[in-house]
Amino acid sequence: MDRTHYVYILASARNGTLYVGATADLARRIHEHRNGTLNGFTARYGVHRLVHVEVFDDKVEALLREKRLKRWRRAWKLALIENTNPTWKDLSDRIV
Repeated sequence: MDRTHYVYILASARNGTLYVGATADLARRIHEHRNGTLNGFTARYGVHRLVHVEVFDDKVEALLREKRLKRWRRAWKLALIENTNPTWKDLSDRIV
């Protein structure tokens, strides 16, 4: 049985530092980023605001999308966020 997988973008602030990730448990991963249990980039740069989420039924598709987004130019990522979340609202409140 396949699980739902997520590709997400975190930001430190509007037009701030961005982080692209993928996970099968988005609520847990956001919690880890926010509470510093994941040492690294997001903790170092204060990247905690969930500004973009994509849902996939297939793990391989999600990982391919994550890799593609990581290779995107910053301007493209900003345009993606502006297109889907123009106010840069923190979307983590929508996570169950």
